[in-house]
Amino acid sequence: MSALLNCLFKGINMRLSTLQKFILLECLNSTASVGDGKISRGRLNKFYDKIDKKPKVEMMTKIVTQSIERLISKDFLTGFGERTKYKWFIKEIKLTRQGKREAKNLMGQQMKLPFRHKK
Repeated sequence: MSALLNCLFKGINMRLSTLQKFILLECLNSTASVGDGKISRGRLNKFYDKIDKKPKVEMMTKIVTQSIERLISKDFLTGFGERTKYKWFIKEIKLTRQGKREAKNLMGQQMKLPFRHKK
């Protein structure tokens, strides 16, 4: 069913947050360098290194988890980890074929540069 929906909505661009774009590009870069393409979740916290006002560590984990789960539901990522009766604990992620395609499209788009106004 999802393959049918993907064919129908192929021309429609999905809106992704900056964190989701960072996750896709980080996975694509690791695929090019390492080979297997799996990256750990801890590597995704580098997204918050550039931000001046960082959220709390618990909130960062929750936000990253939510973004990963949404990318998995869009079939851009595959999650690896442990499953309990109620919840998944995702430890590593990997790009799917559709995720690689979307990440390559993001590489072709012009990225937003931080604008700093000097007084």
